[in-house]
Amino acid sequence: MKKESNLKRLLRYAGGYKYLTIASWILSALSALVALFPLVYIWKVIKEVLDVAPDYGAVRNLSHNGWMAVVFAVAAILIYIAALICSHLAAFWVQANMRTKAMHHIVTLPMGFMDGIGSGKVRKIVYESSAATETYLAHQLPDVVSF
Repeated sequence: MKKESNLKRLLRYAGGYKYLTIASWILSALSALVALFPLVYIWKVIKEVLDVAPDYGAVRNLSHNGWMAVVFAVAAILIYIAALICSHLAAFWVQANMRTKAMHHIVTLPMGFMDGIGSGKVRKIVYESSAATETYLAHQLPDVVSF
């Protein structure tokens, strides 16, 4: 029997929101690709300036290439923001479902289960663990995809 991956298990908590997680991966990767284009246009600016030196009045596409670098830089930022919005929405849903399911399981345990631990400590463990999962899904996973 094949073991299920941890990420796949996490996405089960997302329900229909798992598609937002997948969308965040795609958008994050797209943002990383689009972020390369300003470098190309800056290279074109430098190349054109060096090609016509010292007659800088002969430069023709300097303004166009400069603006294209700016447009692609802004586009990369906007795409990355969309990726983060998708990942945060899905991560908050996963966090809420994890807390709900864990607390439901805890209340179905025998009465003496928390005598030695304490209900506050159990609640703290559930909340901190689900918050760590949210941090991973919302902040770290989209960055892993883009690098």
